[in-house]
Amino acid sequence: MTKVLIVETNTQRYKPTSVPTGLWLGESTEFVDEVQKAGIKTDYVSPMGGFVPLDPRSMKYTNQATMRIYEDPDFINRALSNTLNPTKINPNEYQAIYYTGGHGVMWDFPDNTTLQRIAMTIYKNNGYLLSVCHGIAGLFNLKDNQGKYVISGKNITGFTTTEEILAGKKSVVPFLNQKIAEKRGAKFRQKRFYSNYAIKDGQLITGQNPFSVRSVAKLFIQEVS
Repeated sequence: MTKVLIVETNTQRYKPTSVPTGLWLGESTEFVDEVQKAGIKTDYVSPMGGFVPLDPRSMKYTNQATMRIYEDPDFINRALSNTLNPTKINPNEYQAIYYTGGHGVMWDFPDNTTLQRIAMTIYKNNGYLLSVCHGIAGLFNLKDNQGKYVISGKNITGFTTTEEILAGKKSVVPFLNQKIAEKRGAKFRQKRFYSNYAIKDGQLITGQNPFSVRSVAKLFIQEVS
């Protein structure tokens, strides 16, 4: 049975401000909706385990499918209230790791070495590295045994600099996804701001923004079906 490990943030605010952030809800629920329909199981992990805050702005973009997952007691328990701690994860159980977004991930995804080890074990087992929007931050510091960045030379996408400007967050985020990806040697691809765009390059499947979640999931499902 195929299983995906979904990574969510514990960050509650744009540091050092008091402005709230967290998981962009649809980037978890829409992915879960797609993979569940394909019979794929999910587990949920966060850098610290436990509670996952929601970005309040993401609640403006809910729909019937999102609310169905959001109100599911299993999702409430395992994805929002009691996510697993990375130290409790056996990476050999998963065929993919999926990094959700929301600005909070920019603070607690890139440098979590335990999550990095999990991701690289999955990758070396011929599994997939998936991300959407700001979740690309989870890929930035992954390196192979030779010390080469995994995204180097790869076609990937994520929340763009233009989208960051339009979101009004360029001045408060700790880095710009596009710049870091290019600094790591990736071939950063993008389409029109806030349009659905996902791309696969080998074992990497990435989506540009919150409107790309289902496309990421469908590309993955095609690979494992």
